[in-house]
Amino acid sequence: MTVARQLAERILAPTFKDLPAEAVTWAKIGILDTVGVTIAGASEPCTAITAATPGIADTDGPALLFGFSRRTSVLDAVLVNGIASHALDYDDVNNQIGGHPSVPLVPAMFALADMVDTSGEDAIAAYVLGFETETQIGLGVHYHHYAKGWHPTATLGIFGTVAVGARLLKLNEDQTTQALALAVSLASGVKANFGTMTKPLHIGHSLRNGVMAVLMARDGFTANEAAFEHAQGFFEVFNGAGAYDASKIFNDWGTPWNVTHPGPSLKAYPCCGSTHGAIDCALALHHDYAPNLADIAKIDILTDPKRLPHTDNPHPISGLGAKFSIQYVVARALIDGAVRLGDFEGAAYDDRDARDLMAKISACVHPDMDDPDMDTYAAEVKIILNDGRELSHRSGDDVLRGPNRPMEKVALFAKFADCTQRQLPAEATRPLYEMLLQLETLPRLCSVTDFLAAIEPSCTKAA
Repeated sequence: MTVARQLAERILAPTFKDLPAEAVTWAKIGILDTVGVTIAGASEPCTAITAATPGIADTDGPALLFGFSRRTSVLDAVLVNGIASHALDYDDVNNQIGGHPSVPLVPAMFALADMVDTSGEDAIAAYVLGFETETQIGLGVHYHHYAKGWHPTATLGIFGTVAVGARLLKLNEDQTTQALALAVSLASGVKANFGTMTKPLHIGHSLRNGVMAVLMARDGFTANEAAFEHAQGFFEVFNGAGAYDASKIFNDWGTPWNVTHPGPSLKAYPCCGSTHGAIDCALALHHDYAPNLADIAKIDILTDPKRLPHTDNPHPISGLGAKFSIQYVVARALIDGAVRLGDFEGAAYDDRDARDLMAKISACVHPDMDDPDMDTYAAEVKIILNDGRELSHRSGDDVLRGPNRPMEKVALFAKFADCTQRQLPAEATRPLYEMLLQLETLPRLCSVTDFLAAIEPSCTKAA
């Protein structure tokens, strides 16, 4: 049996009633967080430019553009909303996919629910199976797939998108198999474009292609069912001979569901997750010692070597680039005792105090973490003062907020409010938050987009 067909069987089999309560809970948290960061990202230049591009989102349709006051086609909605969801790099992460698990799922879920009748239960089940699909494929191709330079949120996330679409559009096994095989030829996204507008474009493009594959397969479009395992198929082309193990994709499927272990890990800071261990360290040093910046001679950041290729950026030239500068975020944490959305807006990255402190910062591999089999977000930050004293703090691996270290309810709401209130009036925050936390009770998922459509966004009305 082909890989695509084995995936199709597993995608379609479970029902909402088969899911444990923990899976439902974490699905809702992942969906909630993604809705928040998507609304926040609607006003970002990469989103606005895309939405204003001739031929994109300029026709009427059923699907809502989050943070905008209009609807458009499903394909254009997932493109624009997908870009918005990843524009701030504030969305959740997961080591199994090697990227961001929820953004390939949630924009597709809501856009398709605007097109067909979908319940909250159906949506949650689709999310869980999409999450399982993309993360299990990740187990078969990592760490080589990531190190080679692919952006897994797009190259693997597209198969999560297909899983969501197949379930919500009620495709049969043959149609789902064809959609997955078609998506093999539509997967793309390289890490060379991290720190630019093209990184979130990867997500929008992947979502559009994944939903298109589902819609076309539903209507009889064909692909090679063996597109994954073929000698010139996904595994050989994207990874290469000997650099993958397809059998791992089907090991322990749903036992437990990956949405519960390790789950979606929410970001407490609006920047690359690979920097968060160092941020935790810097915040602890700020809190415990409040060092005078003028007294600092040198700062060393020590971390897992896998965290450095895309974050060792001592001279960011944009707000987006600053999200991938471990030097900048550590400097900002030491200066302000916080890392906020505003720290990546305008010319904040070029702040003189931050630049002066960044000049004293070096990033290198931690000797305890220089193991090719290790994959940790832990870090250590050492501050050497002018008088020779050394201040240091080491973070644990659980720097992100997932099932092993849940984000406190107060913090979860605070992040959601901070995100949504960039576009929506404050009085809309709590009702939307409660609606998403009770998603399984909704007879129609489009109640969420209907609620948003009735609110006049604050800054993208004319887009």
